[in-house]
Amino acid sequence: MSKKIRKIRIITGGGDCSGLNAVINGITKTAVNKYGLEVVGFTRGFAGLYKNDYRPLGLRSVSGIMHEGGTILKSSNKDNLFNYPYRNADGTIVYKDVSDEAVQNLKYLGIDALIVIGGDGTLTSARDFARKGIPVVGVPKTIDNDLPATDVTFGYNTSLETITDALDKIHTTAYSHDRVMVVEVMGRHSGWLALEGGLAGSADVILIPEIPYDLSSVVEKIRQRDAFGRNFSIIVVSEGAKPKDGEVHVREIVEDSADSVRLGGIGQVITDQLAKLVPEHEVRYTNLAYIQRGGITSQFDRALGLLFGVNAVDLLMNGGSGRMVQLKSRKITSIPLTEVVGDGPVGETSRGGGKTVDPDGQYVQAAKSIGICFGDRYRFEEADE
Repeated sequence: MSKKIRKIRIITGGGDCSGLNAVINGITKTAVNKYGLEVVGFTRGFAGLYKNDYRPLGLRSVSGIMHEGGTILKSSNKDNLFNYPYRNADGTIVYKDVSDEAVQNLKYLGIDALIVIGGDGTLTSARDFARKGIPVVGVPKTIDNDLPATDVTFGYNTSLETITDALDKIHTTAYSHDRVMVVEVMGRHSGWLALEGGLAGSADVILIPEIPYDLSSVVEKIRQRDAFGRNFSIIVVSEGAKPKDGEVHVREIVEDSADSVRLGGIGQVITDQLAKLVPEHEVRYTNLAYIQRGGITSQFDRALGLLFGVNAVDLLMNGGSGRMVQLKSRKITSIPLTEVVGDGPVGETSRGGGKTVDPDGQYVQAAKSIGICFGDRYRFEEADE
């Protein structure tokens, strides 16, 4: 395969995150320096592939981008070319499979292979293009760290640093005013950001999707802290957290998005409820939202993104089409895309759920050992602070 590949294209799909530019840097420099390839990048995800919107990438164009958050190629999470939204003259939206047109675009432009950087939805499209005979290699990306098959994804570490920094700042105002501070973080249906960010940021309560919460347990924790002389509490809430016998809180439905269900707002719900249950406290709510996606990329995410990029090109040039690079036990290896997103029908991610927090795992048990409440009925003694 290596003799046939002369021109490759990069696609960044889904939500942006820190480390994407490090991957683009690693891909471009390896392709040019090691293999003498021509590199171009489609802009705005798969929409660029469909619309022939692209830019050339060379050593000069990727110089100095390692530290920058986001992606110089821009991104989109609304452009599944196997189910692409098309607006009719009357304003109604219909969905069409335009993947064959995209394949023709690749052939017209002389593109030999694709490197696709994204989460489960983007990598599902990568799998489907591989089925159409396009040489494709995937690179895992999500701040939520919920992709299976890889120990960690780039962008996650930077997001954790952002959450920890925010909690450090919120801690001082919580203490100064004897307030209960509710801080909502991202994560979808996985609680990794809330768990590790809350641990590092000295949270007193961490509510995650994997452990449905009972608010009376949270109230008990707040009053235990009051009795101990700590008249403030910090509660970290994952956007996918849900009450016992309840459902997740859906912020909105975005009809033209491949991932139409958007979670969020559960922190406000909990704040309103706690304000009535602990009237002796002011209860305040902060949603970190998109702050978690941006900012200067951490050292770890720069290094991991760069290694993913370098190894993605090597994998492609050594016949590894249809696979995704992964981090396993501090080594970069690869795995078939079908083992990441499943081998289901076109457009369907069927891997049986993402990588979630084990409620009985070491992280949760360690947190409980030091007195952190998860909204369940776990009993503990207040740790000396």
